Amino acid sequence: MILFPAIDLYDKKAVRLYKGDYAQMTVYSENPPEIALDFKAAGASAIHIVDLEGAKSGDTPNFETVVRIKNESGLFCEIGGGIRSMEVIDRYMSAGLDRVILGTAAVTDEAFLVDAVMKYGEKIAVGVDLKDGFVAIKGWTEKSALTAEAFFEKMKNIGVKTLICTDISKDGAMQGTNLKLYRDLSGKFDMDITASGGVSSMADILALKDMDMYAAIIGKAYYTGAIDLKEAVEAVRETDEEGNA
Repeated sequence: MILFPAIDLYDKKAVRLYKGDYAQMTVYSENPPEIALDFKAAGASAIHIVDLEGAKSGDTPNFETVVRIKNESGLFCEIGGGIRSMEVIDRYMSAGLDRVILGTAAVTDEAFLVDAVMKYGEKIAVGVDLKDGFVAIKGWTEKSALTAEAFFEKMKNIGVKTLICTDISKDGAMQGTNLKLYRDLSGKFDMDITASGGVSSMADILALKDMDMYAAIIGKAYYTGAIDLKEAVEAVRETDEEGNA
């Protein structure tokens, strides 16, 4: 399982939201690339980046910071947040980002998603944010009529390989992740599913690893010290090696 420590960007700073609420924002660093280097020092191989301003506006206000994170860390970097045009995808890909995550656009503009997958293949992931069992859009501010399973089925048929699944009710709450949700979805869909939201302890990480999840995102738990990233990376690596022995 891959661990993706997260950097959420707002006004070029690393921040965290509580349950997706922009009014409940904590600033953790004014120099996000330094955090990326801390991730690297702890043994992480990948970073999950979200442009929170872009998620609301649909543009790329933190583009330069995103590129700095990629270039200064040298790690695998995926970026999401308001990516709703091929021009923005092209811009991130040309700058060396490894994977682009489509959220709202994957729900509201299927033709765009199909075009993106045709052009970039596995470099396109879809972020599915769930609120009360339904897919949420526009920076978690609106709830669509799509259920999680209907959305996953649709993505599979389009050819999307990687889905980043967030239970908004768990995000930033430090009360554990939704293991039942991920167990159900991974059992029904042969896709690379990343667990996001509420991964707040080593127990969460090991439980997700035991169910053969593709990846897990560590957000607030890193910044508060609830999870030691180096310890988590080593634990996942050890279980991987045991499984491959």
